[in-house]
Amino acid sequence: MSLLHRIARTDQPTITFVLDGVPREGRVGDTLLTAILAATDAVRRTEFSQAPRAGFCLMGACQDCWVALENGERIRACTTVLSPGMHIVTGGKEGAR
Repeated sequence: MSLLHRIARTDQPTITFVLDGVPREGRVGDTLLTAILAATDAVRRTEFSQAPRAGFCLMGACQDCWVALENGERIRACTTVLSPGMHIVTGGKEGAR
């Protein structure tokens, strides 16, 4: 189940990416946060309770939306633009779901 439901920019071309090993689709111009939340219900799970997190400030000032690329590079989902073929890792056992 996704958290976001796209109502705008539906005419933008789709691009594929991989989220926690699962192929997904986003749109040209999406941030990682938008693409992840349009495909799943959370960006990550908290370390303590495994409760879902969907970002906090949404402008790159906090630490809530950090994800990693498959090479281990950490990036902010809210300020990074989705690129075709990206492999994003949220770090959770079940991923972002």
